[in-house]
Amino acid sequence: MTGPTTTADQPKAYSSPLPTPRPHLGHALASEWTKLVSVRSTVWTLGALVLLVVGIGLLAVAETSADDYRNVPLTAPALFGLLVGLVPVMVLGVLAITSEYGTGLIRTTFTAAPGRSRVLTAKYLVFAAVAFAAVAGSVSVVVFASFILHGDWAERQSAAQWAHALAGCLYVTLLGVLGLAVGAMLRHSAGAIAVMLGLVTLPPVTGGMLSIWESMAPVGRTILQYNAPVALIQLFGISNSDTSNGPSSWSQMLLLVLVTSAAVAGSYVLVERRDV
Repeated sequence: MTGPTTTADQPKAYSSPLPTPRPHLGHALASEWTKLVSVRSTVWTLGALVLLVVGIGLLAVAETSADDYRNVPLTAPALFGLLVGLVPVMVLGVLAITSEYGTGLIRTTFTAAPGRSRVLTAKYLVFAAVAFAAVAGSVSVVVFASFILHGDWAERQSAAQWAHALAGCLYVTLLGVLGLAVGAMLRHSAGAIAVMLGLVTLPPVTGGMLSIWESMAPVGRTILQYNAPVALIQLFGISNSDTSNGPSSWSQMLLLVLVTSAAVAGSYVLVERRDV
């Protein structure tokens, strides 16, 4: 018979000499930043955004004269490119999370960082910062060109014009955040992109069709007043007969904030409850 096992015979527990700090939001932010800037989809989508906003904007600046800015702000040329450039922002928002579901990387992410809400929060923060910087930077290039070529810097520069332009940049960024939230809920790139494109392109078409029939005309006019292109036009401080009698620009912004907040809240609930 063997004697009782002594403490000296038992294997010792391994203790890593490396520091093991508790995971926090900063770690998640660093991880999401690395993932966002290291994939080619980010380069392509942001490159398309810059090309559209700056290219179309500078073309508009070159084709206009100083007299064209008597009734519109000097920030208007940036709007032309941004009406198209909002599409790459929404696409990038969707791909920021659906690409991980498509490749299976999301399993590794949630294994390394079990706090799913923390990971999702980091995605929202990193994407919003990158998207707003890219949009605002592109718009600023066009606005500076407009000021230099068609306006006296001391007389025509207005803080209100810059505020309107930045509000438009924030609106486009929120559309991208909404795309990220929809991607988190659907987990499918094509489906989420289709939803976001429909959200932007269908209201003007649907509103115009409904306005044909007298009984549906009030609904059609409401839809025509509440959509992304009209909201951007108003946020940039441009008004006409179609928008002057409609909702204010800040009402448009509030509507998008409410819709985006609801989608973000839904994404947190679904990501926490369901399997990967």
